[in-house]
This record gives sequence, C-alpha cells and structure tokens, in this order.
Amino acid sequence: MNKIKSISFLLILFTAFSLAQEELKISDAVKITLENNLDIKIIENRTKISKNNASIMNSGYLPTVRSNAGINKSEQDIEIETPNNISGKLDEMKSENSFSNVTVNYTLFDNTGRNFNYKKSKELLNKSKLEVKEVIENTLLQLFTVYYEVCRLIEEKEIIQSSVEISKSRLERKKIQFEFGQTTKLEVLNAEVDVNTDSIRYLNSIKNLSSAKRDLNLIMNVDLDSDYSYDKMVTYKSKENILEFYNSASENNNRLKIYNKSIIISNYELQSIKSTYLPTIGLNGSYDWNESTNNNPYAFFNTNIYNGFSGGINLSWDIFSGGKRITANKNAKIQLENSKIEREKAILAFNKELNNTYETYMNNLFILEVQEKSLNTSNNNFLRNLEKYNIGIVSSIEFRRAQINLLNAELSRNIAMYDAKLSELIFLKISGQIIENSF
Repeated sequence: MNKIKSISFLLILFTAFSLAQEELKISDAVKITLENNLDIKIIENRTKISKNNASIMNSGYLPTVRSNAGINKSEQDIEIETPNNISGKLDEMKSENSFSNVTVNYTLFDNTGRNFNYKKSKELLNKSKLEVKEVIENTLLQLFTVYYEVCRLIEEKEIIQSSVEISKSRLERKKIQFEFGQTTKLEVLNAEVDVNTDSIRYLNSIKNLSSAKRDLNLIMNVDLDSDYSYDKMVTYKSKENILEFYNSASENNNRLKIYNKSIIISNYELQSIKSTYLPTIGLNGSYDWNESTNNNPYAFFNTNIYNGFSGGINLSWDIFSGGKRITANKNAKIQLENSKIEREKAILAFNKELNNTYETYMNNLFILEVQEKSLNTSNNNFLRNLEKYNIGIVSSIEFRRAQINLLNAELSRNIAMYDAKLSELIFLKISGQIIENSF
C-alpha cells in the first residue's frame, strides 16, 4: 500500500510540472533551429569563404599595383692619389640616395585560364550553397524526427496514464467489495499488482519523454532543461502530392545536384590546366623617382635627380615544366572521370533509396489504417467487458485482458501514426521537398 502511495505522489508531481508550458509549434522549432544550430552556422561560414573566393577580387582579372621607396646614406673617408703623384685626403664625405617607384602589372591574355578559374570559383560557391542546403535538410529531418518522437511519447504517456486510472478504479472497487465480503483478498492483491505495473510503466514513459525533450533542445541549441507544450496534430500529404514528388525527385534531390556540380568543377579544372600550354601576354608600367646627393668636391656631380614613366609588353611561355603540367593534366582527366563515376553511383543509390522510402511510406500508411481498425475493435471489446465487469458477469482476469488489449492497441496505433509521419519526412528529404513541404 505504501508503494502505491509513493507512486501516486510521483504521478501527481510529474503532472504538476507539465502545466503552464510555452507552446512550441513545429514551425517555431524550425525557426529556432535555423537560427541557433551550430552545424548550420559552421557550413554557412564555409559558404562565406567560398563567396569571397568567387569574388572578382580573387579572379586574376584585376591588375596588381606595387610601391617601393627607400633611402640610403653613407659617410666615408677618401684618400686620392693620381698617376702624377698628386695625393689628397677627404674626411667624412657624405652621400645620400632616395628612391621611390610604383609599378603596375596586368595580364592581358592567358588563353582563358582566368576565365575557367573564375567559373570554377563560381561553381564552388554554388556547390557550397547546395551543401548548406543539405546540412539544413539533414538537420530538419533530425529535428522533425525528435520533435515527433516527443509528441509520440506524450501520447504514450497519456495512454498509459489512462490505463493507470482504470487500474486504480478497479483497485478501489475491489477494496470496497472486500470490505463487504464480496471478493477475496487475492483479488485485491492482484489489483494492487496491476496498479503498480501500470504506474511503473507510466514513470518509465515520463523518463523516456524527458530524455527526448533534451535531445530536441540540443538540436535547437537552447537550454537543455527548457520545456514546452507541443503540437501533436499529425497530417499527411495527399497521394497526388506524393506521386508528384516521386516523379520529380531526380531533378530536386540535393545530393545529385552536388554531384553534378562536382563534374562541372572538375571540367573547369581540366580546362584551366590546358590553358597553361599557351603563352601569357602581359602589360607593365611604372613611375620612378631617384635623387642622389654627395659633398665630394671631386665628384662629377653633387646632385642627380631623375624621374619618369616607363611601360612595356611582355610574353612568357612555359614551354616545359619538368613534367608537372603533364602530370596535372592527366590527374585532372582522372578526377573528371571519377566525378562522373561517383555521380552514376549516387544515381543508383538514389533510385534504390527513393523506391524504398516510397514503399515504406505507403506500407506504413496501410499499417496505420489497420491499427485504426484494430483499435476500434479493442475499444468496443473493452467497453463490452467493462459493462459486464460492472455487473459481475466477467472476471477480473478477463477484464484485465481486455484492458491490456486496449492499451496495446492504443500504443500500436500511436506508433503507427508517427512511423508513417517519419517515413513521409524521409521520403520528402530524398525527393528534395523537406524544406518546402514538411511543415
């Protein structure tokens, strides 16, 4: 009896903690996750790097400008002796040289090498954006999975709680009957055992629910102890929409898009290497200023200043690079071939996964329909047994069996409902629709 009181106290305590919670709809969870999730922040920063790399500032199309300046000073003692035996000595002769220049270099022609590199950097940026989308898709699927698991466990807790109330009502009935000599002590003890069994099951469901809530908070990157009320309504896409998504899946699947970008990037890399076989033509120009002074009385001049502009055109041709360019060209061709092979491999895996997820979803919808019918049958059977139990026609064992059958049917239907939703979400991810059509 003391054990039953302890369990009842815990049930009341857990119920009290569940009141007055802030509502967290699935759309709210998505918004919080997109703002806070650390994996998304990391991949978005990588995209910013790719965007910088794809800028015109990193393309090689702009000229380079360099400036140099400096000053040199010297102080010397000079001894002079001529062929005519005339000699002299000059102490502390000082000289100074100052200079500055600005040079401009510009590649006029490099056989479209810059063009291919620039296009490659743009495609790398596009690929990076697709990778961001892929991380978001994976994160959303993870979020939805845990969110609906929380909802499933809430439903499970309520189902088990209802069963606990039925068992408690039966126990109270048996106690009253025992007081009036209408039943045996064994019947009371059996009822107590059933209350304990159902209550322990209820406490375990609360523990599992708490763990799932922390998993959800971790994905959203919020305080792990945050608690909300959740939207438990589950809806499914129409079969027409699912069929439409199935037929367009190969065009919308994000992973296949990434493999297509890899082929384009590998091709640009190959073209860029091929462009190095031809010469490069460049332009250069500079402005120079130089001033030299000294106090040597025998010098040809004491001050010399010159400044002016200069410019030119140059051609450079890397005729043979020691075999490095040939090796790079061969490797680029192999990489392009590998990119194509990887795409073909990905297409095969995609087709298998698409069909598997589609069939799983359709099968889970059928299972849900069957479980709905089974629940209806179990509920009707329980109600009939309840009526007969109340008038003493059926035994406690038969009533308990009907109660357990109803409990199992409710739990099975609950599992089937969320399994169908989860399989739908997995299908939506494979078909490239999870961001636009999942909530």
